[in-house]
Amino acid sequence: MVNLHERGHLLTEQVNPDSLNLDQLSALELVDLFNSEDQKAVAAVAAAKTELAEAIEQTAERLHQGGRLFYIGAGTSGRLGVLDAAECPPTFCTPPELVQGIIAGGAGALVRSSEDLEDCTQDGESAMAQRHITQLDVVVGITAGGTTPYVHGALSAARQRGALTIFIACVPQEQVNIDVDIDIRLLTGPEVLAGSTRLKAGTATKLTLNILSTGVMVKLGKVYGNRMVDVAVTNQKLRDRALRILQDLTGLSRETANVLLERSGKWVKLALLMHWTGLEKEAGDRLLSEHQGNLRAAVASYKNQQS
Repeated sequence: MVNLHERGHLLTEQVNPDSLNLDQLSALELVDLFNSEDQKAVAAVAAAKTELAEAIEQTAERLHQGGRLFYIGAGTSGRLGVLDAAECPPTFCTPPELVQGIIAGGAGALVRSSEDLEDCTQDGESAMAQRHITQLDVVVGITAGGTTPYVHGALSAARQRGALTIFIACVPQEQVNIDVDIDIRLLTGPEVLAGSTRLKAGTATKLTLNILSTGVMVKLGKVYGNRMVDVAVTNQKLRDRALRILQDLTGLSRETANVLLERSGKWVKLALLMHWTGLEKEAGDRLLSEHQGNLRAAVASYKNQQS
């Protein structure tokens, strides 16, 4: 039987009174309208700052203990999760298994619409079993409209396994209630194109995932100041970035910074530690390991020992 469940009451499905004449606008008027509405995405993230900060703190704590971070969603929400997960290894040199994106329909759904697969609760539950979710892990369910059965199934299964569960939706709690550890609501309002949550809702979700993953990596010591010291030096652009970081923080010439980078095994964090402490690669590596990769703590510890 076809499911005729009514969803028109959801905030993300409502009609935006400011775009009723959308099909009659000039290109410039379209841009102005979208730009005006997109401001609400930023405001929605700001309104959820307390829950987002809690998500950063608790996620970092789980990952510090050896856990993993999973994003799970369908359609646009799933694709945004996969995108954020995929960007962690090159940005922070994390292993691919540390942050993972799961989308209903698998990899094929990234380029081909598979939105019908979001209706299966059991598939979400199976995704948690297949990845052997434990109490150390964090599972972030992403669903703009808040009702996706695939996501609800995954979060329920993850909660039963003791994982930290986080819900990201763009509808108020009174419209969709769920039992999770951290409930993040991004209330962006009705879309310019009614029901098209790849717009404001998608933008707010991307902003939130940017903050969540970057905030967690900061807490895990993947950043020094505001520098990407765990960047993976895998191409010319990233080598240039690595060298500029070394030059800026040490005052070394580009040539000397390049020698230091090579001596460290192309690891900016270790190169900085070696420069500031005089340690060689193996000793510096051990010192970083003793401080869970936190460069600032490792350098401070070394200097205290020398004083």
